[in-house]
Amino acid sequence: MARRKRTSTDPLEKARQILAGLKQINPKPDFGAALTEAMFEAEVNGYSDDLAAFNGELAAIDDTSNRLDARKQKLHDFTLRIQAAVKAVYGPDSNEFELVGGLRRSDRKRPVRTTKVPAKA
Repeated sequence: MARRKRTSTDPLEKARQILAGLKQINPKPDFGAALTEAMFEAEVNGYSDDLAAFNGELAAIDDTSNRLDARKQKLHDFTLRIQAAVKAVYGPDSNEFELVGGLRRSDRKRPVRTTKVPAKA
């Protein structure tokens, strides 16, 4: 199952709109050394790049997860085939079958049949 990608479009789009508006103001406003247009643009671009990298890594994780699921299923099928082969060669009541994780036929619990007691009227 794919992980949901982050879509922080609201803050990012708002920041891009503010940046576009800020670039159109003439003369350039002076908010001090801590709030410059270049610093704001770098922050917007940095956030956008980090978001893209995060979503790319999620895609890579999804790919790895899908490969792991496929390998798990293949291993499960292989395990069942090995158990079936041991059962076919050595028999369903053999010690060898028990060694590979099977349940020997003689170790199975027999079903107990209960008789119905007639209802008293």
